[in-house]
Amino acid sequence: MKIPCTMPRLKGYRFPREIVAYAVWTYHRFALSTADVEDLLAERGVMVSRKTVRNWVNRFGRHFADCIKRDRPGASDKWHLDEVVVPINGVKFWLWRAVDTNGDVLDILVQKQRNAKAAKRFLKRLMDRFGAPRVVITDKLRSCIKPIRNLAANADHRAHKGLNNRIEGSHRPTRKREKLMGRFKSPRQAQRFLADHHQINTIFRPRRHLLTATSYRHARSDAFDLWSIYTLEMTA
Repeated sequence: MKIPCTMPRLKGYRFPREIVAYAVWTYHRFALSTADVEDLLAERGVMVSRKTVRNWVNRFGRHFADCIKRDRPGASDKWHLDEVVVPINGVKFWLWRAVDTNGDVLDILVQKQRNAKAAKRFLKRLMDRFGAPRVVITDKLRSCIKPIRNLAANADHRAHKGLNNRIEGSHRPTRKREKLMGRFKSPRQAQRFLADHHQINTIFRPRRHLLTATSYRHARSDAFDLWSIYTLEMTA
């Protein structure tokens, strides 16, 4: 099986842009390593090294993530905020994450602390992009209380662990990739990879349990159409 090449070639790249985009898609869409993607491409007659696959993912993952953020519909004004520990080189870091009421990841931020200063920084980053929320749901972490009160005074802050199950489920793909990658090597790598990974999976992982089979196929077809458009927008 060969990958059809109908789009203009990327300047300075030996392989067509469809192959580069396919490698980025398979790496982020499935729980695959760069070696797995290398084997998938080899089966299709494309001989590249895992290092090349890694370079493609690092170079163009951000392009696809930025395109998805640019075109995605407005986020819900009901946010779920949470933080989870991420060990990096023996040091404890905290991955701050926000999802809306639909379960779509709004943003992530890797920080060294989980105090009020870190919560304020993350909330301000969210509000600069999405505006003020109507409802903010967190667990019982007290560090979130003052920043939410100061930055989103009109928001209904609900601090209850049982209400935050939606975002707790959002942490599972991160743990899966973290295990596959043998843990993250640096905060910068974790931030870069997860920021791209969550955006790309936003369009390829609709809430399937809420869709009929026909609706899911339509959503998947729309996602592939968007991916083709974003592939055409790639620049070297």
